[in-house]
Parts: sequence; C-alpha cells; structure tokens
Amino acid sequence: MTKGNGEDPKTGSRMERIQQGVRKRTLLAKKKVQSITKDDVKSYLLRNAFVLFTVVAVILGVILGFSLRSYKMSYREVKYFSFPGELLMRMLQMLVLPLIVSSLVTGIAALDSKASGKMGVRAVVYYMSTTIIAVLIGIIIVVIIHPGKGTKENMHREGKIVQVTAADAFLDLIRNMFPPNLVEACFKQFKTNYEKRMFKVDITSNDTSTVASIISNVSEAMETLTRMKEEIVPVPGSVNGVNALGLVVFSISFGLVIGSMKEQGQALKDFFDSLNEAIMRLVALIMWYAPLGILFLIAGKIVEMEDMGVIGGQLAMYTVTVIIGLLIHAVIVLPLLYFLITRKNPWVFIGGLIQALVTALGTSSSSATLPVTFKCLEEINGVDKRVTRFVLPVGATINMDGTALYEALAAIFIAQVNNFDLNFGQIITISITATAASIGAAGIPQAGLVTMVIVLTSVGLPTDDITLIIAVDWFLDRLRTTTNVLGDSIGAGIVEHLSRHELKNRDAEMGNSVIEENEMKKPYQLISQENESEKPLDSETKM
Repeated sequence: MTKGNGEDPKTGSRMERIQQGVRKRTLLAKKKVQSITKDDVKSYLLRNAFVLFTVVAVILGVILGFSLRSYKMSYREVKYFSFPGELLMRMLQMLVLPLIVSSLVTGIAALDSKASGKMGVRAVVYYMSTTIIAVLIGIIIVVIIHPGKGTKENMHREGKIVQVTAADAFLDLIRNMFPPNLVEACFKQFKTNYEKRMFKVDITSNDTSTVASIISNVSEAMETLTRMKEEIVPVPGSVNGVNALGLVVFSISFGLVIGSMKEQGQALKDFFDSLNEAIMRLVALIMWYAPLGILFLIAGKIVEMEDMGVIGGQLAMYTVTVIIGLLIHAVIVLPLLYFLITRKNPWVFIGGLIQALVTALGTSSSSATLPVTFKCLEEINGVDKRVTRFVLPVGATINMDGTALYEALAAIFIAQVNNFDLNFGQIITISITATAASIGAAGIPQAGLVTMVIVLTSVGLPTDDITLIIAVDWFLDRLRTTTNVLGDSIGAGIVEHLSRHELKNRDAEMGNSVIEENEMKKPYQLISQENESEKPLDSETKM
C-alpha cells in the first residue's frame, strides 16, 4: 500500500505538469493568432509565394486536364497544348548536368577525405536501409491486399517490352560507372543490345562413316562436317540520356583529388564553386516559370491518357495497393526515421520541401527536380551546402525508394494474376533484385519499367505481362518519383545531423587556414558557411 501511495503523488504531479504545458501552449497559440496583422499575412504570402503558386498550378492543371478530355484532342493538339510543360522539363534538364558535376566537386573538395568518407558511408547505409524497408513494405502490402486475384484474360494491355538479361543489365551498370569518354557521358549511356548471328558448329563424327560418306557423296559429307547455328549475342550499344552514374563517380574522384591538392587546387575549387552559385541563380529565375510549366505538364498528361474504362477491377486494386505502400513509406517510415535520428519535427522539414515535391509530381523525374530540391534544402531548411552537394546528386542517381517498392509490388502482382505461387526463396530473390535494380533505374520518367524486366526474369515470370500495368504507370511514376525525392531530402537532413561534429571540426580547421592565408596572400571564401560569429546559420548567398 505504501508503495502504491508513494506512486500516486508522482503520477498526479506528472499529469499536472502535462496539463500546465498544454495550457501554456494553448495560451501562446492564442496570443500568436491574436497578434497576427495584415503585414504578417503579406510577408507570409511573399515568403511562400513559389510554394502557393506551385500548389495552385497542380490543382488548376488537374481541373483543366479533366475539363478538356471531352474535346477528344488529337495527338498533335495535345503536344501543342503541353508545349509550356515541355519547356520547363527542358530548362530543368539543361541545368542537371552542370549542377551534378559542380555540386559534387565543390562538396567533396570542401571536406577532407576522412570526413567525406564518413559522410559517404552514412549516406550509403541510409540509402540501403530505406530501400530495403521500401521493398519489404511493398511485398507485405501486396501479399495482404492480394490485388491480382482472378485472371489476366480481361485485363487491358499496352505498349511493348524490350527484353534484357539480368547479368548484362548489372554489367551495364558497372560499365556506366566508368565512361571511356566524359563528353559522350553527358548525352549517352552504355546499353547492351542483342542481335542474331550465325555460327559454324563442327560436328564430330565416326571416321569410317565420314570416309564412306565422302566416297558416296562429297557434298553431303561437307554438310555433315559443318553446320550453321543461329545464336542471339550481346553487342555494345548506347541510349540517349545523361550518364549520371558515370559523372557522379568521376565528380567524387575529382573532388577528392582537388581537396587533397590544398593550395594548388584552390583555383579549381573557386571555379566549381562559382559555377555552382551561377547555376543556382539560374534555378531561381526558372522557378518563376515552374508553376506555369507544371500546370501544363499535368493537364497535358491527363488529356493524353487513355480511356479510364481500361482500368478494371484488378488494375484499380493494384493502383490503390501501390498508393497505400508509397504513403506508408513517405508519410510514416521516412518522417519516423528522421525524428528518431535527429529528434526534430519531421513535418517542419517536409514543409520546406513542398515545392520540390510538387515539381517531382509534375515532371516525374528526380534528376529534373534536383535543382529545385537543392534550393528548398539550402534556402528554406538551412541544410549545410557541403552535405546537400554530396548527398543529393548521389541520392538522385542511386536512391530510389519508390521505384524499389513499386518493382517488388508489381512483380508479385504479376505473379498473382498468373496464379503463380511464389515460395519464400523467390520472394527473397524479388526483394534483392528489386533493391539492386532500383539503383540501376536512371532518374528519368518510367525508367522503372525497364528494370522491371530484371526482377521478373529473376523468378521466371513472363516479362510480357508488364504491358498489363503500363496503362496506370504514368500516374504511379509521378507518385514514386515524389517518394524518391522525399527520401533523398530526408537523407540529406539525417546525414547533416550525424556529420555535425566533423563539419564543425572542419570549420575550425578552415578558419585557422583562412587566417594563415590572409597573412600570406588573398583570402579564400568557404563554400559552406562563413565565420559563424559574422554570419547566421543560413549561408545561402542572397539572390
């Protein structure tokens, strides 16, 4: 009893403290609301003008798209209508290449090899962890909901699938990491193609029978000794598109070398730093056009899409299953991971990313969204530039949480519509290949469909059945791209938090070297943040 009596006051006092805290916060919130003036509303609207314009553009795009569907526009008319959106895509893609190279080189060069090594390990561990979690979510959701119940006979098919061997796809991934020509890597990627070739096959036969056949018929003997065999062989080829993986590997290596060169590499550091700053200023200009471009991108895609009647019961259930999986990963897993590691409110951080997420939704490309993601993280969320410049380009290239989840889920859905029972080993195979294939998926629209072939062939599923899900892929691709961008951005926030001590130590070292440099010759400026005593945490150069 005494023990129980001893606990009651503690419980009571704890409850009182909680109630007092709630009352205080309520009073503070009331005071804040009452103290809001017209000027405060104006300043808020000005600060968040881009975000508000972009969100409004998405809503208007959806309304406009569905309104124009009744006019049955021709393909040519749809292309003309979507032209402002196409311009936005071209503008953003124009900046991706110089942005990836300049940001990675300056980000790596600003850190010593030890700090960049630790940061790299943290980023890769985060990428692998979130990708594996995403795959597991996809598998669990599709097994529970079972959207592929029934047969595939009445399902609508669309498009054609290019066959690819898993081994060749992974070898292509490694080949693309080391491009033989950097200029070519700016607009081409290596890709193995296949062609039929005739091979001469020697037929070994009995000597006596050969001699007998030569005596009887010389031509028949020659046909017996040599026969032609047809075989499909891999041949070197290429596809149009920036080889982002090769440029990332080169830029990281180049940045490490420049960082180790100390004073000798200073001129190159300054050059790439200035290039990065110039690109970000161009991004600021393009941002004024982004809402208009996104409006026409979304409206154009809605006008262009096939008749909604093709989305039958199974495909509708598949779409809902993918959306649920992506929502669980984006709304529960990623924010929870951010909170557990940083102990900060994830929704404040995500709130600063709204423009990047809406741009990802509109463009359906994590690479094209990269300039906007940089701006949101550095300007609004105040993430250290040394972290964003390293984590974001690498993340946009290899971290594809949404794609991994979608590929695992789609593979099991195709197994379900074929009434193909997967054993535990095959599910493990799907999870491993989906994780690996998502790394190889380029940050371009609908690249996941290509890598889907690898996942399906790993467990012997028919690759032609990918055509069953193409009808809804344009929409799901936008959602998984948004999840990919959110994963990259939260990764940057987590890596910055975990690397804060190395960054502070580096600041201290660089501060000392700047003083020495001042005494000898002209000072050089840090890319990340200037002396904290002189300037606040937000280090972004004022536009």
